[in-house]
Amino acid sequence: MVKDQHEALRAIDSAWPQICSECLAVLGSELHYQAMIYHALRSSGGVPIGQIGMNVKQWIPDVQSALFRRLDLRKNEAYRGGFEPIPDVVIFSDAVGGDWRRRRREQTIACMLAVIEVKASERAGKRLSRAEVGGDIRKLAAHREEVRHIGSDFYPIMMVVDTAREESERMSAADLSAARSLARELNIQWRYVSPGDCHIDF
Repeated sequence: MVKDQHEALRAIDSAWPQICSECLAVLGSELHYQAMIYHALRSSGGVPIGQIGMNVKQWIPDVQSALFRRLDLRKNEAYRGGFEPIPDVVIFSDAVGGDWRRRRREQTIACMLAVIEVKASERAGKRLSRAEVGGDIRKLAAHREEVRHIGSDFYPIMMVVDTAREESERMSAADLSAARSLARELNIQWRYVSPGDCHIDF
């Protein structure tokens, strides 16, 4: 059982070598890397099956963060009134009871211990940009703000799987530096995987 945020982070640390080695071994889609991260957290991180979800749909009806309010207003007027974050990988407390369906949004949101957002270099001839990665970093910060508003909290992690073998298809040095700086500014842990680099910024 993963009891708290510290144990969730230890599980991620334990899985990190496997995440790096296996993600570097294949070239695939972002969704495939999410599944590999999930597998590593189960096999090397020791996270119980009832405490880890992928693409977890949530619904926040009374959004508080400026970002989620702006995103809500972009929707057709008939569909406004909340925001649905869908974090890529979530480690929950045992209290979630193996059930993180959208219909249990209050319990699901309150039980999150760690949230991982994943970006991957999967498109031919195009790099990941600071805007794409920065968007996910800001969403993580806004999501944490929403969760703190209800009296809970989670550990946020931005994980960039930049495994394209051609350097021209990986993040540029300038964009990489800008994204890492933004993560540091917003207190989001940064983890970066690329050929020759498995980097963590706390």
